[in-house]
Amino acid sequence: MLVLLVQFTVKQGAEDQARHFIQKMQEHSRREPGCRMYVGHQSSRDPRRYFFYEHYDNAEALDLHRTSAYFRDYITNGLEKLLESVTRELYQPV
Repeated sequence: MLVLLVQFTVKQGAEDQARHFIQKMQEHSRREPGCRMYVGHQSSRDPRRYFFYEHYDNAEALDLHRTSAYFRDYITNGLEKLLESVTRELYQPV
């Protein structure tokens, strides 16, 4: 099992676009084999701050996610262009 936590801040004025990309990613990613959970969150204190909580069966499932056409469309060519900052951290259960 793997958990990926992606925390990011989008540029001022990009909040609506970011929510759109997050919703599209949730729609597609939740259907992936090996994806147990995929949830985007928006901060209640700072609407420009978000995070993804992603839970995968294994590294192969995460690789499948990262190489999908919709990842390219909504993350690489979409959300990443709106980012002011991002951190990614991979976790394993204890």
